[in-house]
Amino acid sequence: MVEFGGLTTEWLFGLPLPTLWFGLVLFALGAFLLLDGFDFGIGVLFATGSKSERERLLAVIGPFWDGNEVWLVVFGGLLFAAFPSAYASLFSRYYLLTFAILAGLGLRGLAPELYEQRDDDRWQRIWGLAFVVGSTLTPFLFGLLLVNWVTGATATLTLHGVFGGLALLAFCVLDGVAFCQLKTPGELAVRMRVHGLRAGIAYLALLLVSLAVSGVDLQSPVVLGCVFASILLIGAYSWTLRRDRPVGAFVAVGGVVLVLLVLFGGLAFPYIDRGAGLTIQDAFISPLMANLMTIATALLLPLVLSYFVVLYSAFSGPIESEESYG
Repeated sequence: MVEFGGLTTEWLFGLPLPTLWFGLVLFALGAFLLLDGFDFGIGVLFATGSKSERERLLAVIGPFWDGNEVWLVVFGGLLFAAFPSAYASLFSRYYLLTFAILAGLGLRGLAPELYEQRDDDRWQRIWGLAFVVGSTLTPFLFGLLLVNWVTGATATLTLHGVFGGLALLAFCVLDGVAFCQLKTPGELAVRMRVHGLRAGIAYLALLLVSLAVSGVDLQSPVVLGCVFASILLIGAYSWTLRRDRPVGAFVAVGGVVLVLLVLFGGLAFPYIDRGAGLTIQDAFISPLMANLMTIATALLLPLVLSYFVVLYSAFSGPIESEESYG
Protein backbone atom coordinates (compact mmCIF):
# COMPACT_ATOMS: atom_id res chain seq x y z
CA MET A 1 0.00 0.00 0.00
CA VAL A 2 1.28 3.50 -0.90
CA GLU A 3 0.12 6.81 0.53
CA PHE A 4 -0.10 9.56 -2.09
CA GLY A 5 -2.00 12.84 -1.72
CA GLY A 6 -4.16 11.48 1.06
CA LEU A 7 -5.15 8.46 -1.02
CA THR A 8 -4.06 4.90 -0.51
CA THR A 9 -3.12 3.15 -3.71
CA GLU A 10 -1.57 -0.24 -4.36
CA TRP A 11 1.24 -0.82 -6.79
CA LEU A 12 0.24 -2.93 -9.79
CA PHE A 13 0.16 -6.60 -8.68
CA GLY A 14 2.05 -5.53 -5.54
CA LEU A 15 5.25 -5.06 -7.57
CA PRO A 16 8.04 -2.72 -6.33
CA LEU A 17 7.49 -0.37 -9.28
CA PRO A 18 10.05 2.35 -8.34
CA THR A 19 12.85 -0.21 -8.29
CA LEU A 20 11.57 -1.95 -11.44
CA TRP A 21 11.40 1.34 -13.32
CA PHE A 22 14.91 2.20 -12.18
CA GLY A 23 15.98 -1.13 -13.66
CA LEU A 24 14.08 -0.34 -16.87
CA VAL A 25 15.90 3.00 -17.19
CA LEU A 26 19.20 1.16 -16.78
CA PHE A 27 18.15 -1.40 -19.40
CA ALA A 28 17.53 1.37 -21.96
CA LEU A 29 20.87 2.94 -21.03
CA GLY A 30 22.62 -0.40 -21.53
CA ALA A 31 20.95 -0.96 -24.91
CA PHE A 32 22.15 2.46 -26.03
CA LEU A 33 25.71 1.85 -24.83
CA LEU A 34 25.93 -1.55 -26.52
CA LEU A 35 24.25 -0.73 -29.83
CA ASP A 36 25.19 2.89 -30.44
CA GLY A 37 28.53 2.15 -28.80
CA PHE A 38 29.75 0.24 -31.82
CA ASP A 39 28.62 3.11 -34.06
CA PHE A 40 30.76 5.51 -32.06
CA GLY A 41 33.64 3.04 -32.01
CA ILE A 42 33.59 2.60 -35.77
CA GLY A 43 33.44 6.38 -36.08
CA VAL A 44 36.67 6.59 -34.08
CA LEU A 45 38.26 3.78 -36.14
CA PHE A 46 37.27 5.71 -39.28
CA ALA A 47 40.33 7.90 -38.65
CA THR A 48 42.67 4.91 -39.08
CA GLY A 49 41.38 3.58 -42.40
CA SER A 50 42.29 4.12 -46.03
CA LYS A 51 39.69 5.56 -48.40
CA SER A 52 38.34 2.13 -49.35
CA GLU A 53 38.36 0.99 -45.72
CA ARG A 54 36.44 4.10 -44.65
CA GLU A 55 33.76 3.25 -47.21
CA ARG A 56 33.45 -0.25 -45.75
CA LEU A 57 33.31 1.08 -42.19
CA LEU A 58 30.48 3.42 -43.16
CA ALA A 59 28.68 0.51 -44.83
CA VAL A 60 28.96 -1.48 -41.60
CA ILE A 61 26.93 1.03 -39.55
CA GLY A 62 24.77 2.44 -42.36
CA PRO A 63 21.62 0.39 -41.66
CA PHE A 64 21.89 0.62 -37.88
CA TRP A 65 23.10 3.90 -36.39
CA ASP A 66 19.90 5.95 -36.64
CA GLY A 67 17.85 3.06 -35.22
CA ASN A 68 20.35 2.54 -32.41
CA GLU A 69 19.89 6.15 -31.30
CA VAL A 70 16.28 5.29 -30.48
CA TRP A 71 17.56 3.81 -27.22
CA LEU A 72 18.87 7.20 -26.12
CA VAL A 73 15.38 8.61 -26.68
CA VAL A 74 13.86 5.67 -24.80
CA PHE A 75 16.32 6.18 -21.95
CA GLY A 76 15.51 9.88 -21.66
CA GLY A 77 11.79 9.25 -22.08
CA LEU A 78 11.66 6.60 -19.35
CA LEU A 79 13.66 8.77 -16.97
CA PHE A 80 11.36 11.74 -17.60
CA ALA A 81 8.18 9.69 -17.34
CA ALA A 82 9.05 7.76 -14.17
CA PHE A 83 11.34 10.17 -12.31
CA PRO A 84 10.45 13.69 -13.55
CA SER A 85 11.99 15.56 -10.62
CA ALA A 86 15.29 13.72 -11.09
CA TYR A 87 15.16 14.37 -14.84
CA ALA A 88 14.66 18.09 -14.17
CA SER A 89 17.45 18.33 -11.60
CA LEU A 90 19.95 16.32 -13.66
CA PHE A 91 19.55 18.15 -16.93
CA SER A 92 19.35 21.58 -15.32
CA ARG A 93 22.57 20.89 -13.40
CA TYR A 94 24.37 19.50 -16.44
CA TYR A 95 22.63 21.50 -19.14
CA LEU A 96 25.86 22.63 -20.85
CA LEU A 97 27.09 19.05 -20.93
CA THR A 98 23.74 17.89 -22.29
CA PHE A 99 23.80 20.42 -25.13
CA ALA A 100 27.38 19.45 -25.96
CA ILE A 101 26.33 15.78 -26.19
CA LEU A 102 23.44 16.69 -28.50
CA ALA A 103 25.82 18.75 -30.66
CA GLY A 104 28.19 15.77 -30.88
CA LEU A 105 25.33 13.47 -31.85
CA GLY A 106 24.22 15.92 -34.52
CA LEU A 107 27.72 16.16 -35.94
CA ARG A 108 28.11 12.39 -35.91
CA GLY A 109 24.82 11.98 -37.78
CA LEU A 110 25.32 14.78 -40.31
CA ALA A 111 28.96 14.15 -41.22
CA PRO A 112 28.65 10.74 -42.99
CA GLU A 113 25.65 11.99 -44.98
CA LEU A 114 27.64 14.95 -46.30
CA TYR A 115 30.79 12.85 -46.69
CA GLU A 116 29.00 10.71 -49.28
CA GLN A 117 27.61 13.65 -51.25
CA ARG A 118 30.82 14.51 -53.12
CA ASP A 119 33.86 12.57 -54.27
CA ASP A 120 36.18 15.50 -53.60
CA ASP A 121 39.25 14.82 -51.43
CA ARG A 122 39.09 18.07 -49.50
CA TRP A 123 35.35 17.77 -48.94
CA GLN A 124 35.65 14.20 -47.71
CA ARG A 125 38.62 15.08 -45.53
CA ILE A 126 36.61 17.82 -43.77
CA TRP A 127 33.51 15.73 -43.21
CA GLY A 128 35.51 12.63 -42.38
CA LEU A 129 37.21 14.62 -39.64
CA ALA A 130 33.83 15.89 -38.46
CA PHE A 131 32.58 12.31 -38.27
CA VAL A 132 35.57 11.27 -36.16
CA VAL A 133 35.21 14.30 -33.87
CA GLY A 134 31.49 13.70 -33.33
CA SER A 135 32.04 9.99 -32.72
CA THR A 136 34.82 10.74 -30.22
CA LEU A 137 33.33 13.63 -28.29
CA THR A 138 29.86 12.16 -27.80
CA PRO A 139 30.81 9.02 -25.81
CA PHE A 140 33.45 10.94 -23.87
CA LEU A 141 30.94 13.60 -22.81
CA PHE A 142 28.24 11.02 -22.15
CA GLY A 143 30.63 9.07 -19.92
CA LEU A 144 31.49 12.30 -18.11
CA LEU A 145 27.77 12.89 -17.53
CA LEU A 146 27.14 9.36 -16.26
CA VAL A 147 30.05 9.41 -13.80
CA ASN A 148 29.08 12.86 -12.47
CA TRP A 149 25.50 11.66 -12.14
CA VAL A 150 26.25 8.47 -10.21
CA THR A 151 28.70 10.19 -7.84
CA GLY A 152 26.47 13.22 -7.26
CA ALA A 153 29.04 15.73 -8.52
CA THR A 154 27.72 19.28 -8.81
CA ALA A 155 30.52 20.48 -11.11
CA THR A 156 30.36 19.81 -14.83
CA LEU A 157 34.04 18.95 -15.25
CA THR A 158 35.48 16.55 -12.67
CA LEU A 159 38.66 14.48 -12.65
CA HIS A 160 36.89 11.16 -12.11
CA GLY A 161 34.33 12.18 -14.74
CA VAL A 162 37.09 12.81 -17.29
CA PHE A 163 38.60 9.37 -16.66
CA GLY A 164 35.11 7.84 -16.83
CA GLY A 165 34.47 9.55 -20.14
CA LEU A 166 37.75 8.24 -21.53
CA ALA A 167 36.84 4.76 -20.26
CA LEU A 168 33.52 4.90 -22.12
CA LEU A 169 35.33 6.07 -25.24
CA ALA A 170 37.70 3.10 -24.97
CA PHE A 171 34.70 0.81 -24.49
CA CYS A 172 33.12 2.14 -27.70
CA VAL A 173 36.30 1.34 -29.62
CA LEU A 174 36.40 -2.26 -28.39
CA ASP A 175 32.66 -2.50 -29.13
CA GLY A 176 33.23 -1.12 -32.63
CA VAL A 177 36.05 -3.57 -33.29
CA ALA A 178 33.89 -6.51 -32.17
CA PHE A 179 31.07 -5.46 -34.51
CA CYS A 180 33.54 -4.84 -37.32
CA GLN A 181 34.78 -8.43 -36.89
CA LEU A 182 31.22 -9.67 -37.36
CA LYS A 183 30.52 -7.60 -40.46
CA THR A 184 33.85 -7.42 -42.30
CA PRO A 185 35.84 -10.65 -42.01
CA GLY A 186 39.17 -10.50 -43.75
CA GLU A 187 42.07 -8.08 -43.90
CA LEU A 188 40.19 -5.10 -42.46
CA ALA A 189 39.02 -7.09 -39.45
CA VAL A 190 42.53 -8.37 -38.83
CA ARG A 191 43.96 -4.84 -38.96
CA MET A 192 41.29 -3.50 -36.62
CA ARG A 193 41.92 -6.29 -34.11
CA VAL A 194 44.97 -4.57 -32.63
CA HIS A 195 42.88 -1.49 -31.85
CA GLY A 196 40.39 -3.66 -29.98
CA LEU A 197 43.11 -5.30 -27.89
CA ARG A 198 44.57 -1.93 -26.95
CA ALA A 199 41.15 -0.48 -26.21
CA GLY A 200 40.39 -3.35 -23.84
CA ILE A 201 43.50 -2.63 -21.78
CA ALA A 202 42.80 1.12 -21.85
CA TYR A 203 39.22 0.56 -20.71
CA LEU A 204 40.27 -1.45 -17.66
CA ALA A 205 42.98 1.03 -16.69
CA LEU A 206 40.73 4.08 -17.09
CA LEU A 207 37.84 2.42 -15.24
CA LEU A 208 40.09 1.62 -12.30
CA VAL A 209 41.53 5.15 -12.20
CA SER A 210 38.05 6.69 -12.39
CA LEU A 211 36.89 4.56 -9.46
CA ALA A 212 40.06 5.30 -7.48
CA VAL A 213 39.72 9.09 -7.74
CA SER A 214 35.93 9.21 -7.39
CA GLY A 215 35.87 8.64 -3.65
CA VAL A 216 33.63 5.54 -3.80
CA ASP A 217 34.25 2.63 -1.42
CA LEU A 218 36.65 0.48 -3.42
CA GLN A 219 36.25 -2.40 -0.96
CA SER A 220 32.49 -2.71 -1.37
CA PRO A 221 31.32 -6.06 -2.77
CA VAL A 222 29.66 -4.36 -5.75
CA VAL A 223 32.80 -2.49 -6.80
CA LEU A 224 35.14 -5.44 -6.23
CA GLY A 225 32.80 -7.84 -8.00
CA CYS A 226 32.35 -5.54 -11.00
CA VAL A 227 36.08 -4.89 -11.32
CA PHE A 228 36.84 -8.62 -11.17
CA ALA A 229 34.08 -9.41 -13.70
CA SER A 230 35.36 -6.67 -16.03
CA ILE A 231 38.87 -8.13 -15.96
CA LEU A 232 37.52 -11.57 -16.81
CA LEU A 233 35.33 -10.24 -19.62
CA ILE A 234 38.10 -8.15 -21.19
CA GLY A 235 40.31 -11.22 -20.99
CA ALA A 236 37.62 -13.25 -22.77
CA TYR A 237 37.23 -10.46 -25.35
CA SER A 238 40.97 -10.47 -26.09
CA TRP A 239 41.08 -14.26 -26.26
CA THR A 240 38.19 -14.47 -28.74
CA LEU A 241 39.58 -11.64 -30.87
CA ARG A 242 42.95 -13.34 -31.18
CA ARG A 243 41.27 -16.60 -32.21
CA ASP A 244 38.98 -14.93 -34.75
CA ARG A 245 35.74 -15.66 -32.90
CA PRO A 246 33.74 -12.46 -33.45
CA VAL A 247 30.51 -13.72 -31.92
CA GLY A 248 32.31 -14.52 -28.69
CA ALA A 249 33.98 -11.08 -28.70
CA PHE A 250 30.64 -9.32 -29.12
CA VAL A 251 29.06 -11.43 -26.36
CA ALA A 252 31.95 -10.41 -24.09
CA VAL A 253 31.23 -6.76 -24.92
CA GLY A 254 27.61 -7.33 -23.94
CA GLY A 255 28.87 -8.73 -20.63
CA VAL A 256 30.96 -5.60 -20.09
CA VAL A 257 27.85 -3.46 -20.55
CA LEU A 258 25.93 -5.61 -18.07
CA VAL A 259 28.69 -5.19 -15.50
CA LEU A 260 28.66 -1.43 -16.09
CA LEU A 261 24.92 -1.33 -15.40
CA VAL A 262 25.36 -3.33 -12.20
CA LEU A 263 28.16 -0.98 -11.13
CA PHE A 264 26.09 2.11 -11.94
CA GLY A 265 23.00 0.77 -10.21
CA GLY A 266 24.96 -0.45 -7.19
CA LEU A 267 26.71 2.89 -6.71
CA ALA A 268 23.54 4.92 -7.25
CA PHE A 269 20.98 2.91 -5.26
CA PRO A 270 18.84 4.00 -3.44
CA TYR A 271 19.33 7.39 -5.14
CA ILE A 272 18.21 8.34 -8.60
CA ASP A 273 20.05 11.68 -8.26
CA ARG A 274 22.53 11.71 -5.40
CA GLY A 275 23.54 15.30 -6.14
CA ALA A 276 20.00 16.54 -5.45
CA GLY A 277 19.39 14.07 -2.62
CA LEU A 278 16.55 12.39 -4.53
CA THR A 279 15.98 8.72 -3.83
CA ILE A 280 14.21 6.41 -6.24
CA GLN A 281 11.15 6.43 -3.95
CA ASP A 282 11.14 10.24 -3.56
CA ALA A 283 11.41 10.99 -7.27
CA PHE A 284 8.95 8.36 -8.49
CA ILE A 285 5.59 9.38 -9.93
CA SER A 286 2.18 8.75 -8.35
CA PRO A 287 1.04 5.14 -7.97
CA LEU A 288 -1.90 5.59 -10.35
CA MET A 289 0.28 6.99 -13.13
CA ALA A 290 2.93 4.36 -12.44
CA ASN A 291 0.39 1.57 -12.79
CA LEU A 292 -0.94 2.97 -16.08
CA MET A 293 2.56 3.54 -17.49
CA THR A 294 3.63 0.04 -16.51
CA ILE A 295 0.75 -1.47 -18.45
CA ALA A 296 1.47 0.76 -21.47
CA THR A 297 5.18 -0.05 -21.39
CA ALA A 298 4.51 -3.78 -21.12
CA LEU A 299 2.55 -3.47 -24.38
CA LEU A 300 4.87 -1.09 -26.27
CA LEU A 301 8.34 -2.29 -25.29
CA PRO A 302 7.97 -5.66 -27.07
CA LEU A 303 7.13 -3.73 -30.26
CA VAL A 304 10.36 -1.73 -29.98
CA LEU A 305 12.35 -4.90 -29.34
CA SER A 306 10.64 -6.59 -32.30
CA TYR A 307 11.72 -3.74 -34.57
CA PHE A 308 15.35 -4.34 -33.63
CA VAL A 309 15.00 -8.08 -34.12
CA VAL A 310 13.70 -7.44 -37.65
CA LEU A 311 16.37 -4.80 -38.35
CA TYR A 312 19.32 -6.93 -37.29
CA SER A 313 17.86 -10.03 -38.95
CA ALA A 314 17.40 -8.19 -42.25
CA PHE A 315 21.01 -6.98 -42.24
CA SER A 316 22.63 -10.00 -40.60
CA GLY A 317 25.87 -11.49 -41.82
CA PRO A 318 28.98 -9.87 -43.31
CA ILE A 319 28.57 -6.96 -45.72
CA GLU A 320 29.28 -7.50 -49.39
CA SER A 321 32.40 -5.94 -50.92
CA GLU A 322 30.27 -3.66 -53.15
CA GLU A 323 28.02 -2.39 -50.35
CA SER A 324 28.19 1.30 -49.48
CA TYR A 325 26.80 3.63 -46.83
CA GLY A 326 23.05 4.19 -46.98
